[in-house]
Amino acid sequence: MANVATHPQPDTTATAPLTAAEIAALALSLAHLGAGPQATTARRALHTLLDAAPHDDVVTTTLATLTTPLDAPTSDRARVIAAAITEHRVVRLCYGDAGANVTIREVEPVTCLVHRDHWYLVGWCRMRRGVRAFRFDRILAVESTGLLARTRRADGYLPFQKRKRAR
Repeated sequence: MANVATHPQPDTTATAPLTAAEIAALALSLAHLGAGPQATTARRALHTLLDAAPHDDVVTTTLATLTTPLDAPTSDRARVIAAAITEHRVVRLCYGDAGANVTIREVEPVTCLVHRDHWYLVGWCRMRRGVRAFRFDRILAVESTGLLARTRRADGYLPFQKRKRAR
């Protein structure tokens, strides 16, 4: 056919590894897709992408959590958190810690991550004046305050990152 344009196909044999921030963004996007056919296909693709290299038990458990759909209430909270991250908005959390102490906190959300069996919101906690991680299953309620949050780079908030030494 004379009117058909062809595009050169990229070499797909070598892929660059995903950064921790990219994995966190993909994970959060998958978190609130639900259990429909697109979500299932996306989770399978992510699992295939991340499964290219051998993993230890922690990574294997984390991948299983990452690729399993969230229950409906947690998925609803993930949607609010994802919107707040995208819009750089402060969220108000009703949070129950490991000791069953409940606090109301304003958090500037930066990213979400999955580690082993749990999802976490990572951000700047205004109450504690520092970076904190909040387990999704301990977030009892979340709402956007509408207030603008300071823009923060996700890579500085992810665990297992080497920190630059002060001179």
